[in-house]
Amino acid sequence: MPRTSTIPALAALTAASALIAAPAAAQGKVAGFYKGKTVTIIVGSSPGGGYDTYARLLSRHMGKHIPGNPKFVVQNMPGAGSHRASGYVAKVAPKDGTVIAAVFSGQPLGRVLLPASKLGYDGKKLKYLGSASTDTYNCLVRKDAPAKTFKETFQKQIVVGGTSTRGSSGLMPIMHQNLLGTKLKLIVGYKGSRQIFAAIEKGELHGMCGMNWTSIHSRYKRFLDSGLAHILVQESGVGNPVANKAGIPKTVDFAKSDEHKKFMTTIYSQGQFARPYFVSGAVPAERVAALRRAFMDTWKDKAALADAKKLKFKIDPLEGTKLQKLVDGINALPDSFITKFKKAVEFKGKAGK
Repeated sequence: MPRTSTIPALAALTAASALIAAPAAAQGKVAGFYKGKTVTIIVGSSPGGGYDTYARLLSRHMGKHIPGNPKFVVQNMPGAGSHRASGYVAKVAPKDGTVIAAVFSGQPLGRVLLPASKLGYDGKKLKYLGSASTDTYNCLVRKDAPAKTFKETFQKQIVVGGTSTRGSSGLMPIMHQNLLGTKLKLIVGYKGSRQIFAAIEKGELHGMCGMNWTSIHSRYKRFLDSGLAHILVQESGVGNPVANKAGIPKTVDFAKSDEHKKFMTTIYSQGQFARPYFVSGAVPAERVAALRRAFMDTWKDKAALADAKKLKFKIDPLEGTKLQKLVDGINALPDSFITKFKKAVEFKGKAGK
């Protein structure tokens, strides 16, 4: 074989070697950074609720999937529908990949729900690692509530609790009032779902909206099993298969116009990213990529899945780049739509318990 014919082969081999070496070098760089470090997950809710429990499950297993195997700790920072925690991670916390936010599903809707001045951080610059699950949302009420069906809420008042007017537990009943004309009275200021359900059990509240199906059936199923409460309506465009089969109605079926239905489905889109996680946009790209891989690998981990099974948690993760694309799409909605949308979710009551 002529000697010159070996040149293209050598060039191809060199190029292939470079492609292999590049990821390896990046992984080594990431491992060097994370070795001996501690990663903190900041949870935007109080201890004991679904978001907190998912984050603690993740923290027990994610470290072994990150090069360098850092330790993990969890801290709670409830407030403002998890935007307090979001602002801390986006603006204040170290921006090196050692701080991760675990926030409410409504957080990626920040731009369409709040003015930039009130939001306090630029949501467009965040880097999403993924979501632990997809889900559908529901209104759950006591059996002795004045309204026994969702149709009856148009004539009879029921009192529901929420964490804030921008979290799903507040946002969804507000939307039902403004767009559908229900008589849901919202009381906000509870630290999390655990405190809301304690108030429901005591009879201080009739129920709660914006509650995901997974948490109801994993953490609060005894309310259903005991007959104390039942699911009044699904807050969803498509519904949960089990709930659909049981004949539980969907709020979108009560929409008065196509525009109202579009507002509602925009809010319900958060079911696609029911438990989102993100880091600051300033985190180096190779660390973001490593964290995204580790996030998904954790939800394939046999030990993590065994823990999730014990907790009766649904694991249906959404990969980080796909979640990023969804959030970027929300952030790109036209201003004309957002102006109308904000009126549809404007709280007209009195905040606070």
